[in-house]
Amino acid sequence: MEHISKKGKQIAIISYITFIGLFIAYFMNRDERSTFATFHIKMMFGWVLLLFISQVSYQYIHLIAGDVIWFLSFIGWILSLISAVQGNKIMIPYLTENFQKWFRFLE
Repeated sequence: MEHISKKGKQIAIISYITFIGLFIAYFMNRDERSTFATFHIKMMFGWVLLLFISQVSYQYIHLIAGDVIWFLSFIGWILSLISAVQGNKIMIPYLTENFQKWFRFLE
């Protein structure tokens, strides 16, 4: 089991406080890297992208599709925030694995 530093946990929680917290957490994590914080920064980046996709979908594709994507991204954000507070890494099928793979540039 990975040891989670207090600072890494704080950075992970900060990353879930709006998209501005995501940027703050990213720059805080650059100084003293934490794999736990990096994991949650990537997760939040994915949730923010899904939120933007939901807004585009709502506007240009279909109202219900946008609402469904928004609801799923909101639930994912809540679950991820709770897991960061608890010091866990939540594993959401398909999304967690791909968020970690797609957003390697955030390491």
